[in-house]
Amino acid sequence: MFVLDSRLQQDTLPVGDFPLCRLLLMNDANYPWFILVPRREEVSELFQLDGLDQQALWQEATMLAETLKDAFGADKMNIATLGNVVSQLHVHVIARRRDDPAWPAPVWGRLPAQPYGDEQVLAIKDRLRLVLAENFCFIED
Repeated sequence: MFVLDSRLQQDTLPVGDFPLCRLLLMNDANYPWFILVPRREEVSELFQLDGLDQQALWQEATMLAETLKDAFGADKMNIATLGNVVSQLHVHVIARRRDDPAWPAPVWGRLPAQPYGDEQVLAIKDRLRLVLAENFCFIED
């Protein structure tokens, strides 16, 4: 049974599900920062996924990055798997702009997180609703 890491639960807001991954929004309004988490048990490394899941993860990350680039007018998309703090496999997909507060440095630890307000989260979900594929299911609050 898939269980989301407690740190990810604490730091993110649920958005919805792709066929493989849960999509989360990092609760930091400084950047459009999303996280994909494969809904698989006890997976901490990409190579622990079978070949089909590896392909699905890359397809979902690529499609999400393309969607976010357009939806948020990003100058650069950052896609990363780190897992030094949270061992559960997860992929950061961050829409970066030259005018964001951390540019060109990484977003990790640059600024205190600015939590989203409820209306901001609804606006992001509405924006994504217009562009995400039919195989995406939003989690409603």
